[in-house]
Amino acid sequence: MNTMNKIPSVDLRDFLSDDKAIKNQFISDIGKAYEEIGFVALKGHFLNDELIDQLYQQIKSFFSLPIGTKQKYEVHGIGGQRGYVSFGKESAKGRKEGDLKEFWHFGQYVDDDDKLAQEYPKNVIVGELPDFNTVGKDTYEMLEKTAKYVLRALALHLDLEETYFDEFIFKGNSILRPIHYPPILNEPNDAVRAAAHGDINLITLLMGAQGRGLQVQNNDGEWLDAIADSDELMINVGDMLSRHTNNKLKSTIHRVINPPRELWGKSRYSIPFFMHPISDMRLDVLDNCIDENHPKLYEDISAGEFLDERLIELGLIKK
Repeated sequence: MNTMNKIPSVDLRDFLSDDKAIKNQFISDIGKAYEEIGFVALKGHFLNDELIDQLYQQIKSFFSLPIGTKQKYEVHGIGGQRGYVSFGKESAKGRKEGDLKEFWHFGQYVDDDDKLAQEYPKNVIVGELPDFNTVGKDTYEMLEKTAKYVLRALALHLDLEETYFDEFIFKGNSILRPIHYPPILNEPNDAVRAAAHGDINLITLLMGAQGRGLQVQNNDGEWLDAIADSDELMINVGDMLSRHTNNKLKSTIHRVINPPRELWGKSRYSIPFFMHPISDMRLDVLDNCIDENHPKLYEDISAGEFLDERLIELGLIKK
């Protein structure tokens, strides 16, 4: 296998094309990318420029609020799943140093589903910014829609029925996370903006990967800059999907490095959408991803059980 040395770019409009050859080429390209490096840059998604501009305006306004105001929205006892998580609270698996970031979590909207309303924490409403939650919800829904079609392409690549993932991601436990990496004021010792890690979920859709910062580790252990064009989302495979496919699709280690010293005084914003399934989804290894050369690597587990394990490892919930 040749190791990729740059992030491939694909266009979701090709998958939505009525031309079967164009659609199949998209499936082939995205499947190859996720088998070899685990990341693609995606054009043709469902976010428009106006919504993106509104979201950045709202999150910059929120993170500019006084720390005391932001901390009103920090909800204890739910592992940071909704609302505000203050600076340095989260660390990567195996790291003691907290990452140099603060963030917010929007979650799934389940007003019409009593069972899920009991399972998922409620979204937190920011009183100071009347448009904050509306814009967040609109963005959440457009990224969720984009993710559905990416997973449909991957289902076909895996020789599954095209809508295989649909029932598992409908009202799934997904998270939209606007992140603020504040200016670096002091020598950060071993702390970085986001230490090397793999994501927990099925796939992650990242807004705000323009400019150097995000890096991806290829099969040779080299760190590659992952820089998206302004009209692209960076999309990667998470540990749940990698596990479900017996590592056929790669959950790639990635990080956000600190900028050069001359840029320490500038904030950085990025907005990942973590596509999670419903907790009941089985992540047991797919039969068609097991053969003589690829023995089953993982024990059977549900998505909810796996998520709890990882949140404990990250220090976000206590045993």
